[in-house]
Amino acid sequence: MLIDGLQYANWSEKIFRQMREGNVDAVHVTISYHENFRETVLNFERWNRWFEQYPDLIMKGQWASDIDLARETGRTAIFFGFQNPSPIEDDIGLVEILHSLGARFMQLTYNNQSLLATGCYEAEDSGITRMGRQVIREMNRVGLVVDMSHSADRSTIDAAEISQRPIAITHANPFDWSPALRNKKDDVIRAVTSNGGMFGFSVYPHHLKDKTDCTITSFCEMIARTADLYGVSHLGIGTDLCQDQPDSIVEWMRVGRWTKEIDYGEGSAAAPGFPDMPSWFRDNRDFGNIAKGLSDVGMNTDEIAAIMGGNWYRFFADNFGPEA
Repeated sequence: MLIDGLQYANWSEKIFRQMREGNVDAVHVTISYHENFRETVLNFERWNRWFEQYPDLIMKGQWASDIDLARETGRTAIFFGFQNPSPIEDDIGLVEILHSLGARFMQLTYNNQSLLATGCYEAEDSGITRMGRQVIREMNRVGLVVDMSHSADRSTIDAAEISQRPIAITHANPFDWSPALRNKKDDVIRAVTSNGGMFGFSVYPHHLKDKTDCTITSFCEMIARTADLYGVSHLGIGTDLCQDQPDSIVEWMRVGRWTKEIDYGEGSAAAPGFPDMPSWFRDNRDFGNIAKGLSDVGMNTDEIAAIMGGNWYRFFADNFGPEA
């Protein structure tokens, strides 16, 4: 089973076919960065058209059982998530509405302070806000997973402790391997995984040691070391693949509507667009390189199967439905 914990590609028939060539069973797809509720609904509509146009390639995913159906019918199940709480605006009631439309993950922040928590680029981290506590409670109730991929340390640890259900960091890497602002320190990863949460490893070059030049061996050795520290059952892949996106999209991701200036994030003024992907992961057909790399660094078949999709499947099954 092969499940990717996050992608934000420029979707097309070409990419859908590459998913099938790569035997990708399910993908968590970002459908909102800074969009408000109505704009996010339009993104759901656009995906509904794609489901109509390519019914032999993709299908809407809402529950883990949809991955079983996708595997039986040779398709990829698409699960939806937000990289910002902007779709709920300032209305906690929209949490349930968005879950009913198909949302299954929501980040409490992107890189900045939100109404719910602090983003990883802020100088001061005040933790989960009063509204954040209420929204986490409501997300737990309906089955919308708390994602802290772009959140600051204290806020993430707070969320792991406040949430009554496991949370996720869908796409990041350990800070001690590659000290990017977006990567996660030991106490953060431990807080998430010790409460049953999931940590997805990213192949986005700004999160990799040596960036685009990162080797598959270095990446897989890092995964094996992380499994030794936190347990293999809490780990998956969340590539953060942004395939075929124009450079203008990375500006939208970082800037949204909050500033008139270009925010280069973890990039640089000299190279403001998307970085080149490492040679061993260009698109969805390359997941086999990761599986082979994990085998080459000594992980066994069961461990590899868990990381490549089994752990995400279990997490989906346990956390997408209403609170018991």
